[in-house]
This record gives sequence, C-alpha cells and structure tokens, in this order.
Amino acid sequence: MNPIIKLSNVYVGYGKTNVLDNINLQINELDFIGIIGPNGAGKTTLLKTLLGLITPTSGEISILNYPVSQGRKYIGYVPQVLEFDRAFPILVEDVVRMGRLSKKRLFHRYNSHDEKIVTHCLEQVGMIKLRGRSIGELSGGERQRVYIARALASQPQILLLDEPTANVDSKIQKSIYELLKELNEYITILLISHDLGAISTHVKTIACLNRTLHYHQDKLITAQMIQDTYQCPIDLIAHGIPHRVLPDHDRQ
Repeated sequence: MNPIIKLSNVYVGYGKTNVLDNINLQINELDFIGIIGPNGAGKTTLLKTLLGLITPTSGEISILNYPVSQGRKYIGYVPQVLEFDRAFPILVEDVVRMGRLSKKRLFHRYNSHDEKIVTHCLEQVGMIKLRGRSIGELSGGERQRVYIARALASQPQILLLDEPTANVDSKIQKSIYELLKELNEYITILLISHDLGAISTHVKTIACLNRTLHYHQDKLITAQMIQDTYQCPIDLIAHGIPHRVLPDHDRQ
C-alpha cells in the first residue's frame, strides 16, 4: 500500500477546547473511506485541517510526503450543499471553471486547455447538457454533481467530500455514490456522512469519529466503535447490511 495522507498524534482545538484528540490515520492510494459520527464530532474540522484551513495545536500531517501547505494543492474539496440565492447569476460552466483558479497565476485568463478540462469534468458527472443553465435552476442532486465537477477541475489526486448526499432523495444518493465509485478508480476519496446505511453499501472502509478516531482499515464496524462514537448503546447497526463484530478497542 502507498500512503498518501498520514496524520500522527494530531490535536486540533478552538481556544482551550479540543475538537480532535490524538488523531492517527493513514490513507492509502485509492482508498475510499467513509467517516461517520454525530454532530459536533469534529468531522468537518478534520477536513478543514487537511485543507490547511485550520492549524493543529500539535502533531504531524503529510500529504503525498509534503506538509499540508504544499500537499493541499493535490486535494479537491466538495463542501456540503447549502441553500443560496437562486437568483444569483452564475452558470454551471462558470462554477466548474472556478476549479481551475488554483492552477492560474494572478490575472491570467482561462485558455483552451482550461476549457477542455471543464468540458471533460462536466461530462464525467453527467452535466454537460446543462453547462449553460443557471446554477440556481438545478436540483440539489444536480448542484452536487456540479460541485464535484468543480473539485475535479483542479485535477486532484485526493477528493474530500462533506456530506455529499445530504438533502437528496435515495435515487439521487445512489447515483452520486455510483459516480464516486467510478472516480475512485483513479482518485483517493475521503467523505464524511451521517448515513451509516448508505456509506456501508458504497465505501471500501469506515472510520468512526467523535473527537477520537476509531479505524481498523476495514468496512466492518464493532458495537464498541458505535457506542464509543455516539455515546450510547446500539443493538442493531444496519438491517440487511452484512457485518461482523470485531474485538473491542484497547482501552488506554
């Protein structure tokens, strides 16, 4: 396995309050990891730390053997879909072009190479026919595909997604996960979600995060992982989804 992201003894806090405690994680090339956890567990903070938007209070992070300040250029980021002013005048293709900004020097115009990449990314996510449509006219699922295309336009090696299927119906959710599975053939993916049932079906491995991280580099989840993460006993993880119980975590 070729590790492309490594976090060693990482602590992250706001003021005197720790949000992430002693995070140790190795992400290998072409992993597809789903991270679950309750609200306020530090999931989005973890992604922002990998993007260099938050600086750890201690610990080390490397991305493709670079520090975060250099390695983050290899990351594409898809934030949560939030409501916005639907009358804001911006086209689908303009949103995707924004993904090329990190590749441009200041005041340099987009060129034909950029346009080819924008077109290719729209084709990848099945949105090429809507490239001239206003972003405000799209459904939540369509907008999410556009945001994925924007992230792909930066030609990343790693894709981070924050709740990529929030507020979309099950049919759209399935189509987005199928798209991510195709992208995972050549891009490493890390996503966070509240929906254990959905990600259990689609990701390769699952981690549980609630300030501390539980990860076995496996898709299998223990009852102890769920209890430690959600701070309550859970008898049934996901009906109809194959799983087996692993040994409890070592107590420290």
